[in-house]
Amino acid sequence: MTDLLAATAELVNLASVSHHEGPMVDHLEARLRAVPWLSTERVGMNLVARTSLGRATRLVLAGHTDTVPVNDNATARIDGDVLYGLGSADMKGGLAVFMYLAETVSEPSVDLTFVFYECEEVAAEFNGLKRLLAERPELLAGDAAILGEPTCARIEAGCQGTMRLQLTLNGSRAHTARPWMGRNAIHRLAGVLNTLATYEERRPVIDGCEFHEVVQAVKVEGGVSGNVVPDSVVLTINHRFAPDRAIADAEAHIRHLLGDELLGDSAALVVVDVAGGAQPSLTHPLLARLGTLVGEAPTAKLGWTDVAFFAARGIPAVNFGPGDPTIAHTKDELVHRHEIESVALILTELLS
Repeated sequence: MTDLLAATAELVNLASVSHHEGPMVDHLEARLRAVPWLSTERVGMNLVARTSLGRATRLVLAGHTDTVPVNDNATARIDGDVLYGLGSADMKGGLAVFMYLAETVSEPSVDLTFVFYECEEVAAEFNGLKRLLAERPELLAGDAAILGEPTCARIEAGCQGTMRLQLTLNGSRAHTARPWMGRNAIHRLAGVLNTLATYEERRPVIDGCEFHEVVQAVKVEGGVSGNVVPDSVVLTINHRFAPDRAIADAEAHIRHLLGDELLGDSAALVVVDVAGGAQPSLTHPLLARLGTLVGEAPTAKLGWTDVAFFAARGIPAVNFGPGDPTIAHTKDELVHRHEIESVALILTELLS
């Protein structure tokens, strides 16, 4: 087998922070176009390579090429059987596996579509899958999909929805020496923050997978100057909700949670970004066989991934890739050789 740890290190050393993925995409495109059994197309910074063998089933293998910003970890470093570096887990280990399959599996049992897409780590409006859907939707057709997101080489089924809301609380300005002449908007956050800090998490079990809902304050903006009682504050809230909640239900849940703080014209709550979740999709024959090959019970994906994108279009999908999702986006991001090789072997068996 190809040295997949070294192959991943090569991809890590190709910088591909969101919106700056050109060198990575050029590298992958050159390799894919050299594979005689693949038809490769480029749409902006997105690559789609497909077999056309007339199989009854088509499997989509999809992964994003971008990473979060550098955190003193831009260069790949191999220590024994461990690779450190930006994107090593999220998700260049998965990309290395997909490239290995693309270049070596010439007669798969199903037709394959490899999708390498841009800007997953930033706002949804930039996501390359959206551009492909708008310009070349036929390239995304398939009967099932596997996202190469980091999962420690186990199946993580479905995904949570995510919602960002901005709560604005108003007050009135006054001199800080005479605060009773005004109303401190920042002080009004005390009750809200306590409500969020003591939130009782809901943990629904769906198809044997336990999801874990959370609500977190992630940003605060307010204040005028050091001697003025602030008359406005904006709190950004992130809600991760289980896939059995519709988007409207998730918003209603937050409004109910905040309750009296939203009464009157001195407060406003606005949804600024939202993406629905995806139910576990474990019954499709290909994905069921993947579960058998993995040999461990699937768990819920505690986070949002583009599994939801495919699920919304009637394509059952799961997350399956090397790397630990709990250390993705951290300075010490890493991936183990055995996980990369395990994913490659299991997927090779799935396609044989």
